[in-house]
Amino acid sequence: MSPRSVRAADADEKVDRQARILEAVLRLLSLQGISGVSMRAVAREAGVSLGLVNYYYEDKTSLIRAALHRIEEQDIAMVEPDLALDPEERLRAALKRVADPEFLTTEYLSRRLQLWALAQVHEDFERINTVAQKRYRAGLAALIRAARPELSRGECGKRAADIDVVQNGLWLTALLGLDRASIRRSVARCEEIALAD
Repeated sequence: MSPRSVRAADADEKVDRQARILEAVLRLLSLQGISGVSMRAVAREAGVSLGLVNYYYEDKTSLIRAALHRIEEQDIAMVEPDLALDPEERLRAALKRVADPEFLTTEYLSRRLQLWALAQVHEDFERINTVAQKRYRAGLAALIRAARPELSRGECGKRAADIDVVQNGLWLTALLGLDRASIRRSVARCEEIALAD
């Protein structure tokens, strides 16, 4: 193996270990809340040594901060435009993503609740949640603007905020019990908000 290949393999392994650690944080948060997250519990859940967790993360706060950023990137990916589609279809596809089966599991929805609750625990967590929500809404507003260029930026922003509220309600309701008809109506309602003349 060439030195370049060895470096690439080492980099991939490092990313994989960090991903396992962050997934462990998110699993523990969804199952046990913030009290279930400790450096030792994360190491055990991730199947790595405590020393490795300590190598990558200074403390519990830095672990949770990194996990929040990971979820932020996943949220932003939901509103990434699919350039293979026309602008209206891009918007519709993004609006339907929140109802994808991967987001309607008890584990994911419990995780989401815990992440929202963390905003009250630490000012860094609140800031990360706020920035993530603003970025998500901005991405959604950009999709709306592309589909409805006659709308002002302000109007697109208002519609994005309204859709975000409906989507969050969809997730909270799905946590209480899956009602597929209501979920479909919520997605359709989001499309109506976004695309209304």
